Amino acid sequence: MILDILTDDYFMKAALAEARKAFDNDEIPVGAVIVCKKQIIARAHNMTEKLNDVTAHAEMISFTSASNYLNSKYLTDCTLYVTLEPCIMCAGASFWTQIDRIVFGATDEKRGYSSTSLNITHPKTLVIGGVMEKECSELLKEFFRRKRE
Repeated sequence: MILDILTDDYFMKAALAEARKAFDNDEIPVGAVIVCKKQIIARAHNMTEKLNDVTAHAEMISFTSASNYLNSKYLTDCTLYVTLEPCIMCAGASFWTQIDRIVFGATDEKRGYSSTSLNITHPKTLVIGGVMEKECSELLKEFFRRKRE
C-alpha cells in the first residue's frame, strides 16, 4: 500500500513556513502556497510593510507567482493553502483566478471574507477551513502579543 504524504497538512506546513518568514520580518504572519498536481508552484508571505503596499498579501503575491509559472491567469487545477482565512480582497481575487480549492488554517472573525454576507468565491471553488488551525492561530497570537509588549 502506497501512502500519500502530500496531504492538506503537508502543504499547510509549507504555508506556515512562509508565515514564519513574515513573522521574522515583522509582517503579519500569513503565508501561502499554491499547489498544482501535488507540486508547489508558488510560495509567498505577507509583504505589506516591506513593499509599502496594502495589496501585498500572501495570497495576492502567490496568485501572481502561480499565474506566471503556469503562463495563465486561471488557476483551475490549483489549490491555495493559506494560514489565515482570506480577506474580501483576496477572496475576490481568487474568484477571478477560478482556483479549484482554497484551504485555510485560522478563521479571521473580523476581516475574513466569510464574516460578510457576500459570496465572493468562485461557485466551483471548494473552500476548506480549519486545517492546522491551532498552529496557524498560535503564530498570529504570538505576533500580536509581542506587538502589545
